[in-house]
Amino acid sequence: MTNDKSKRVIPFSPPDISEMEIAEVVKTLQSGWITTGPRTKLLERRLAAYIETGRVDIDCNTEDNTARYANRVACMNSATAAEELNLRIWGIRPGDEVLVPAYTYTATASSACHCGATVKFVDIQKDGDSATHMPEMDYDQLEAMITPKTKAIVAVDLGGIVCDYDRIYEIVERKKALFTPLEVKESDSVLDQLAARMQKAIGRIAVFADCAHSLGASRVVRGEKKYCGAMADFSSFSFHAVKNLTTAEGGAATWLPVEGIADSEIYKMYMQLSLHGQSKDALAKTKAGAWEYDIIGPWYKYNMTDIMAAIGLCQLDRYPGLVERRAEIIKRYDAACDAIGVRHLCHHTGSMDSSNHLYLLRIPGFDEAQRGEVIEKMAERGVATNVHYKPLPMMTAYGKDRSGCPNAYDYYHNLITLPLHTLLTDEDVAYVCENLKAVIDEVRGH
Repeated sequence: MTNDKSKRVIPFSPPDISEMEIAEVVKTLQSGWITTGPRTKLLERRLAAYIETGRVDIDCNTEDNTARYANRVACMNSATAAEELNLRIWGIRPGDEVLVPAYTYTATASSACHCGATVKFVDIQKDGDSATHMPEMDYDQLEAMITPKTKAIVAVDLGGIVCDYDRIYEIVERKKALFTPLEVKESDSVLDQLAARMQKAIGRIAVFADCAHSLGASRVVRGEKKYCGAMADFSSFSFHAVKNLTTAEGGAATWLPVEGIADSEIYKMYMQLSLHGQSKDALAKTKAGAWEYDIIGPWYKYNMTDIMAAIGLCQLDRYPGLVERRAEIIKRYDAACDAIGVRHLCHHTGSMDSSNHLYLLRIPGFDEAQRGEVIEKMAERGVATNVHYKPLPMMTAYGKDRSGCPNAYDYYHNLITLPLHTLLTDEDVAYVCENLKAVIDEVRGH
């Protein structure tokens, strides 16, 4: 046991908020515009530029760049809202099936449940992907589970490690004959009309990316390096307080261009869905004489505020440095885990660079009780750890049945997540590594 004088207190994932963010929030509060407004629109354009280029220094206020990057990203009050609206714009409804990894957080599946769809869980590959060890879907099982009712596949870039989207696209192309686009009548809603046009234009199961962990991560897809948000048909990001980039709460939706449908039309639908179905947002209604609006659908309240966007704009300015610092910490964790024979995620390969969001490790030979003992003893030494995640089929809401996903359960039972954030000092990292080894040795010796 570490003596009290040397004990540190290391939280799991506190937000990294600088004076820049505080000053920008104050400016926003003083501006008189605190709900969805100019800062939210600027954050959307800057995120679109970052997703396309990997750069945060593009001036998105110029006329050319405003035109180029507008209508490409829709900011919301959570990633869950973003994913739900992605599914609704695609036309997911009762009777449709959505395939989701068993190993993820509930938001990945609950978004589809909100739409009335049937969620089917796909087990992970045994011990995770062979290169990254990420608990990635078993793609053979995924392909076998597709039926004529399957309308969407949601992939999860867990920990910031990017899924094999090439493999997923190969599967949906092979299963194209099973896909039947949504049929609508002239009297159906504008949302259903848009969804039907999108389904006919794409003509196959849509690929969705849960990028809650992976802003800024990249992978070679179809022979070209792409950043998350530019790989799947629809993508959703999280800016929750524990994420690499935070707006306190918040998220964003983005999509790939659809032939024959303007991005501006798609973006407008996100705006209407996220603000009660209003035909005009609050910013548009401030123009002289422009008070009148229509309600085109009894929809939702999912919009981001300018206070949240103010935090996000400053976080985006700092983001490359934040991701790099995380990479430095990961290198030190890798060396420590390798030295004691603990298996861990591999965040960087020849064709993929992670956003370095989570550090998952698995302790060979340990069961759930021993894993719990390690977590408790690390906490006694001041180090907060976590578990990402308890597989969804084990949860009450999803049937509480582990039998259909044995690989997911096996991956989970000896897994621990170490603290990984940019407020960790080098001394903190050394302390975590030292105590991890000591605690594992202690539990093994019992």
